[in-house]
Amino acid sequence: MRTVTTSHKLILTVLVLLITSIGFSQKKKVDKANKEFDKLAYIDAREIYLKVVEDGYESAQIFQNLGDTYYWNSDYDNAAKWYQKLIANYPSEVKAVYYYRAAQSLKSLKKYDESDKLMDLYAAVGGDGLIIQNYKDDPKYLESIAFEAIGYELEKVAVNTKFSDFGPSYYGDKLVYASATASTEGSKNFEWTDQPFLDLFVADMDSLGRLSNATSLKGAINTKYHESSTTFSKDGTTVYFTRNNFIDGKKGKDKNKTIRLKLYKATNNGDNVWTNIEELPFSSKEYSVAHPTLSKDQKRLYFSSDMPGTLGMSDLWYVEIQGDNSYGEPVNLGPGINTEARESFPFISDAGNLYFSSDGRAGLGGYDIYTTKLDANGMATTIKNLGEPANSNQDDFGFIIREEKKIGYLSSNRDGERGSIDDDIYRVQEQCEITLIGTVFDAETKGLIPGATVQLLDENNGLVNEVIVGEDAAFEFMVACDTTYIIRGMKDGYESYETRIASPDATATITVPVPLVRIGCDPRDLGCILNLQPIYFDFDRYNIRPDAEVELAKILAAMRKYEDLIIHIESHTDSRAPKRYNEILSERRAQSTLKWLVAKGIDKSRLTAKGYGENQLVNKCADGVDCTEEEHQLNRRSMFIIQN
Repeated sequence: MRTVTTSHKLILTVLVLLITSIGFSQKKKVDKANKEFDKLAYIDAREIYLKVVEDGYESAQIFQNLGDTYYWNSDYDNAAKWYQKLIANYPSEVKAVYYYRAAQSLKSLKKYDESDKLMDLYAAVGGDGLIIQNYKDDPKYLESIAFEAIGYELEKVAVNTKFSDFGPSYYGDKLVYASATASTEGSKNFEWTDQPFLDLFVADMDSLGRLSNATSLKGAINTKYHESSTTFSKDGTTVYFTRNNFIDGKKGKDKNKTIRLKLYKATNNGDNVWTNIEELPFSSKEYSVAHPTLSKDQKRLYFSSDMPGTLGMSDLWYVEIQGDNSYGEPVNLGPGINTEARESFPFISDAGNLYFSSDGRAGLGGYDIYTTKLDANGMATTIKNLGEPANSNQDDFGFIIREEKKIGYLSSNRDGERGSIDDDIYRVQEQCEITLIGTVFDAETKGLIPGATVQLLDENNGLVNEVIVGEDAAFEFMVACDTTYIIRGMKDGYESYETRIASPDATATITVPVPLVRIGCDPRDLGCILNLQPIYFDFDRYNIRPDAEVELAKILAAMRKYEDLIIHIESHTDSRAPKRYNEILSERRAQSTLKWLVAKGIDKSRLTAKGYGENQLVNKCADGVDCTEEEHQLNRRSMFIIQN
């Protein structure tokens, strides 16, 4: 057996002391990093943690906190790396929430299968109920999101800087947003992000939503700390905005020495200079209140907060505005919309839709943007993910839109460099596309009618497009949204068919059947012999429409060719007026048709005309019968009878 000499003992003692010294040194570094981390100084904490790991020292807490320094700066790539090390190396020490954060981080890398496996683990170890419920309610969430996606076109706005720009809001015909542009040379950076503190800027906005001429918001709003996320009253006299706990040159900190976010109000002095800064009374130094938006009627202020009563990391809340800086008690919007994660950046449109961002629902990665129609009580109803391209695998938030113009804005870090939280503002324009499809068929036999003509007309009967259908008797027209059109089907030996279509204001495919009724010609009916389309009139009008002139030109040609042809013009109305009134109206229609032919050179002696009012309806639409506009239109007509 080897004996341990005095020299060996000395060497061992030195090694033990050295290892102890190194361990003590690393522990001091970790303690320092933890203090920086607790102060939310994530950049400083990260640098220490990385150096400690590089020196060969690690622990579950180091991997956990390292992942968080990236996660809370939206660098999900690196967050995933450290969370996966945590799960692989210290499985018995992993808190449930880190399965969730790892799953979210993997989504940002589009590793959805791996993310779902971690979500299953999150559920197995007792993860938060609302998040798990949302996940289980829609296991095929990627398909659902793709199916409901709204067709937007996105482009970066011209006022973006090399730093973070986000949180747009409407201010009349201008746009206000937050930017981390340094206001002075050598300004101190924010320890969380290592970027300059945020100020509020205002930019001109043209009719297409393009921005220019960005300048700092005037007045006492901007300070050396953060200002962001505004909402303006409709009259432009009041603004609610987010700011660090800083007013009158004094900053406030919570019990952990952290400067929280508060909501403030300012008023316009009439020259776009903002003064009279007031802190909203439900703000606190112990929690954050941020990202305001006003309800459609301006009577409520919605916001995001982690105040007591919050279900997760931040929830959506509202207060009643009572005047004179007086407000009701904050009301949580509840588990119908809030989760145990983050709900933030609410915006209420003029149409009464609430848009918000969340990372607690099935999404594409990071913050996703969702929308819900508010009910009569101002609470959420069915919630829908906006899908791509409004959402990406990164953070997408701060969505606002004027739906009547189909133009809005959102904030996203989707194009930031790896490891960067640089947000940009994107202009959003909804690309609404309506497709009208259908087939032409025999109304009685249901057989297809190849060779039929289908016309697309505008609401004034102007021809927009025309096709002759093939063997499948099918047609397709691309039309504009929120517009009225007329579909007309025609074929020799059939009565023409018309139907009016009001296209919706969102992308859709609409099926329009075109049934044609076979006809046999009365030998006295010149219109049938010449295959004329009916001469229709607008409701309560007797002027000749442009589409009617096309058909009258055929009558004119026949009368010029056959000089002994004598025609009797019959004009008719629908039933929607007193009978006597309709008789007068139809007589005017008959005479206007006669005058048109006379004006084209036909001798008046070859023409007679008479109005029959509503006495010869072609369908069921008599007084008291509920009929469509298309059915009534069939009765507003003129016919041409050959006289012996």
